[in-house]
Formats: sequence, structure tokens, C-alpha cells
Amino acid sequence: MAATRLIALHQNKGKTIAQSLGDRTDYAKNPEKTEKGERVTAYQCDPFTVDEDFMLSKRKYEQSVGRQQKGNVIAYQIRQSFKPGEITPEKANQVGQELAMRFTKGKHAFIVATHTDKAHIHNHIVFNSTAIDGSRKFKNFWFSGLSLQKLSDLICLENGLSIITPKPYREREKRTTYPARVNHRDVLCAAIENAFEKKPKSFDGFLEELKQEGYEIRLGKRISVKGKSQKRFIRLDSLPTKYQEDSIRKLFGDDDQVIINPFEEKKPLGFIIDIQEEVLRKGPAYVRWASRFNRNQIGSASSYASTHDIASVDEYRTHVDMLAGQKTDLLNSVKQAEARLTEIAALRNAKISYAKYKPLYDTYRKSGYNKNFLQIHSEEIKIFRVAKEVFDTHKNEKIPSVKELNAMFAEALTQKKEYYAKYRRASELHREALVNCRNYAAMVGLKENMNEGQSQKNEKRDHTR
Repeated sequence: MAATRLIALHQNKGKTIAQSLGDRTDYAKNPEKTEKGERVTAYQCDPFTVDEDFMLSKRKYEQSVGRQQKGNVIAYQIRQSFKPGEITPEKANQVGQELAMRFTKGKHAFIVATHTDKAHIHNHIVFNSTAIDGSRKFKNFWFSGLSLQKLSDLICLENGLSIITPKPYREREKRTTYPARVNHRDVLCAAIENAFEKKPKSFDGFLEELKQEGYEIRLGKRISVKGKSQKRFIRLDSLPTKYQEDSIRKLFGDDDQVIINPFEEKKPLGFIIDIQEEVLRKGPAYVRWASRFNRNQIGSASSYASTHDIASVDEYRTHVDMLAGQKTDLLNSVKQAEARLTEIAALRNAKISYAKYKPLYDTYRKSGYNKNFLQIHSEEIKIFRVAKEVFDTHKNEKIPSVKELNAMFAEALTQKKEYYAKYRRASELHREALVNCRNYAAMVGLKENMNEGQSQKNEKRDHTR
């Protein structure tokens, strides 16, 4: 019995395509679920660097088509579950490989990770949305999932495995009872009661008891808590009177209702707003907010200047230029690391493809370059020729083994991640300095204008006397 499902994997919000691919493939390859990685196999990619291999095909697609892929589908996952006790992990992985190969027709790279951490053995098959040669993308049609299920059933029957036979609609059991809906507020009230039973000696002790119950505490003007199964925080003031913050504090004789959060986030950083331009368009309420905002930005600019021993606008600009130079140097290092990764990956893929298809190419050459043979094996011969071209560019060099190339790739990838982390931090520092510099210059200009106006008033007063 094999339950099979096709799932489109999308790019995660706030992450790059490479990072999103890494997250999805890392979950599939989890050593704790795959017997320390022994139940992971791959086609046209390396399990160790599958996300980078997928990215190479996507870059080929951009180069051949001349545009980036539309949509945010970066890969597809096939989940294939088997009946407990019916199949071994080795056989399950073999069936998963056959399913992936026949479904993708061998045109898309994929990994098959067999998970054995559950009672039912199941496969996580992740294949690239882009073809190996970068010429096309996988078309997920309306009945693709149904076709996948039919193909999975066929392969299971060929391997002597059972399949799921759906019952007719009239014979299906009708649900008459439904599980009770979980009310997070009721659960929270029960957790508060449990905390009371442990008899804490203070309000802070009460909060610690809530933490022991698995709740996250958010301090501020009003206290909010969130359990493990909650998506949002719940304010204590929104609960019944008995469980509200004021009532609980009275039990401990604590009348102080305001807690200062020592981990309060920094106020947002931005450019000073020209209030004179906005007063007519947005009204007085916006002007009041903008005035408070501008005061915060001026205070931040002054504090930054004091911290970094900056005494003038010119010194501020020199400081910003220095940070911009550091950011540019780190960006160049990231690009160099990416170029190195691309070079190593291309050489590794070429070495694998050369060794794999050389016997076939030798047969083609011995046949006198037969046209019928070329027509049947055009894809394989094309891949071999591309690999040979890569080898020709390194003919005067000793090419490392695949194992050495994998180690070199891992080292280069680690270096790139380090450079990228430093680059992001440098970008944040540069933006902070740039915004503070502009606000500082505006503050100095405003002071100069005020001094000039005061001087003109004094001159006018002296003249009238």
C-alpha cells in the first residue's frame, strides 16, 4: 500500500532560492530519519550539495531562455508512504527511485530520502523544477497528482506491494461526531490555575511558573503570553477578570502595573521628515507623529556621532565612505566565492558525466558516428561533449577526484557563507551610518538657519534703536 502525493515547494518569504532549497533538502536528508544518511540516493546530482546542483540548472535556464523563472515554485516533492511491515528501507528507496525516474522521464535531477523514524516507512523525493540541461521547467498540470498516484500504484503492483483501493462513495463511513475545538484562552486559564497551585511567592515567580508550563512571556506596557500551539500572543487583560494582570498582581500585593522590558527593540531608523511639505496634505495628527519621529532621529544621530567621536558633517561623511568601502570589499569576496563554487561544481559534474557516458560515446565513435545511434542517445552524447569541453579547458592541469572536489566545494561554500554574513552586517552598519549622517547634516543646517535668523533679528533691533 503506497499513499503518494505531489507537493509544489515554494520560495520561503525573506529567503533566497538557494536558502529555500537548502531548507527543503536538509529536512529530507535528515540523518536521524535516514539511518545516518545511508538511505539517501540521488540522480544527476550529489546528495551532499543537491541545492547547489539544482541552482546550476536554474542558472542554465536563465542563460538559455534569457529570463528568470516565473513564479516562486523552486522544486517539487513526492511523498510516498508504505504499509507498516510490508517493505524494507532498501526496497522502499529502490521503489522511490523508479517512481522518480519514470515520472520525470530522467529529465530532472532528484534525491530520494527514505525515512525510517516512523512506524510506516516513507520516501521524500525532491526533484528540481528545472530540467538538467536548463531548457525547460516541469509543468504541473491539473491532473499531475492523479497521474503520479496511478504510476505509483503500477510500480507497487510490479514489485508485489499492495495498493489503496478507494471505496465507492456510498460505502464510505460518514462522520457524525467532530473533535472539540481547542480554545487557547481556556487552556491558558487552566495553566494559570496550575501556576497558582504551585504557590509562587511573587508575581515574577508566577511568570516563571507559566514559563515552566511552556508559555513564552512578552513583557511591555501590558503582558502577553503565547503557548506552543498558539500562532499569536494573548494579553492577560483579555482574559476573565480573575486571570487579568491587575487581579493577579493584587494577590501578591504588587501595585506596580508597568514592567520595563530590558530587551525592548530599538526605535525605527529613518530619514528626517520635512513637516512643512506634509502639514497641508496629511493633517495635524501626522505632523505631531512626525515631530516625535524627527526628535528620535536627531537624538540617534547625535548619539552615534558621540559614540564614534564624530565632530562635524565632513567627519561623518568620511566615516560613511569608509563603511561603504568595507561593504564593497565584502561583496566582491562573496562574488569571488560564488564564482569558485560554480567552477568546482561544473568540473565535478563534468567528471561524473565524462566517466558515465564515455563508454556510450566510444560505441558511437566505433559505429562510424551512426545517425540512428545519435538520434537514440542524443541527450547522453550532448552531456558527454559538454563535459569533454570542460576537460579540454583544464587539459594542462591535474583534475582532482570527485571526493576532493566535494571537499573543495564544501570549503568554498563555508567561506561564501562567512563572507555573506559579514557583508550583511556591513550593509546594516553602512545604512545606519548613512541615515544618521543625513539626519546629522539636516540638524546642523537647521541650527545654522536658526542662528542666522537670530542674528538678523538682533541686527534689526539694533538698527531701530
